[in-house]
Amino acid sequence: MSPEITVSIDAMGGDAGPGVVMAALSRSLVRHPGVRFLLHGDEAVLKPLLAKRAKLAARAAVRHSAEQVRMDEKPGQALRRGRNTSMWRAIESVAKKEAQVAVSAGNTGALMAMSMFQLGLLDGIDRPAIAALWPTMRGQSVVLDVGANIATDSQQLVDFAVMGEAFARAILGLERPIVGLLNVGAEDVKGNDAVRGAAQILRGADLPIEFCGFVGGDDISEGTADVVVTDGFTGNTALKTAEGTATLVMHYLRTALRRNVLSRLGALLASGALKTLRRKLDPRAANGGIFLGLNGVVVKSHGGTDALGFASALDMAVDMARAEVISKIVADRAAVAPLLGAAASSGAAAS
Repeated sequence: MSPEITVSIDAMGGDAGPGVVMAALSRSLVRHPGVRFLLHGDEAVLKPLLAKRAKLAARAAVRHSAEQVRMDEKPGQALRRGRNTSMWRAIESVAKKEAQVAVSAGNTGALMAMSMFQLGLLDGIDRPAIAALWPTMRGQSVVLDVGANIATDSQQLVDFAVMGEAFARAILGLERPIVGLLNVGAEDVKGNDAVRGAAQILRGADLPIEFCGFVGGDDISEGTADVVVTDGFTGNTALKTAEGTATLVMHYLRTALRRNVLSRLGALLASGALKTLRRKLDPRAANGGIFLGLNGVVVKSHGGTDALGFASALDMAVDMARAEVISKIVADRAAVAPLLGAAASSGAAAS
């Protein structure tokens, strides 16, 4: 019998506040009736909201935190003064093994800094990465990094590949995920030294993957690779561009369907298909960035999301708590370590 899962929640984080968090928790409880929630925040705010939801109140507990991290607060400042904040306490519950996973819609930089400080990095991992599930023509792909690291070297890209493929095997159920490095072209001579160096290492790695080499931006949505690896600057830009494009498509579609009587009639006849399209293009359905590389599990929800989006992040948190992602990352990182060491020695000799 699987152990009971407890999800630790930063109930004060994000733009919308604890009301949205409570609505999302109620949604999540329907999908995961056996899960417990540990809510961190101002009890004067949280307890009255919880009292209105009897079923949720039976599966949730409130831990008082008098302060919260501001959305515009610098990570270093938040780390220095944030030990009484709801964000710190949510992560602390994972560090103390009171919960298996923490979820926050708060300040991303502060969440990463606090998570690294309290949980630490896995052996061999130099930097954590934020992974996102990306809807594709084939289903879903894992894209990382989508915001944690502006610049990366070859070793870090290989680490991201290891973390991404372990995540894909645990969460997507893929035995040998296809892994690709995001680049400006498929040819071996394309890209910078970091990307080309990572490709050379991955081609010789004994990992449970199919390495397909370089992939382009259009390959992400096509689902050419199950895991797409890139640096945080490029990944975050691609993510925001995709979300903006989805919003633009829906705007154009609504405008066209409201143009005249015939258009509105066509919209009525195609209402079922349009609902399916709207559901597939809705970024809330894939909300939730996963911090990989930490000695613990943290999920970051979009700060401006609503109850549906936060509930999607909670779904991901529960899936992560049930999967053995960390142990898979540790095992696969150990398998690729000799290649990383050889590449480092070769680079030092060349310089």
